[in-house]
Amino acid sequence: MRIGDLAGTSGLTAKTIRYYEQAGLMPAPTRTPGGYRDYPPEAATRLAFIRDAQHAGLTLAEIRGILALRDSGQAPCAHVGDLIDQHLEEINRRIAELRTTRSALRVLARRAAETDPVTCAEDGICTIFSTQR
Repeated sequence: MRIGDLAGTSGLTAKTIRYYEQAGLMPAPTRTPGGYRDYPPEAATRLAFIRDAQHAGLTLAEIRGILALRDSGQAPCAHVGDLIDQHLEEINRRIAELRTTRSALRVLARRAAETDPVTCAEDGICTIFSTQR
């Protein structure tokens, strides 16, 4: 199938498909006598996997590694499970950081609501951020 047809089937643009090919995520397709890319039907499945893995937060490098395992004949499931666990740990760490930031911003929001703009700059740049309050 030509790249335009594959793009329509996959919901991606031809430019994205060419990029994935350049990035080593898609194998180079055969060419027609006229030089057009001729993708096999399983290319749509591979693109769907790439899209789904990206939506799950995996990087293109991680996806490339998964595809390399599959292309070498190995089942990548254990590797995918490890990647998912790593991403979950990172998400949990980021959530904890965001909760800490939210708490700090709530304190600052209360200070901002209580601050008189007329006297705000008397002790420096902005008393809302002052730790001496």
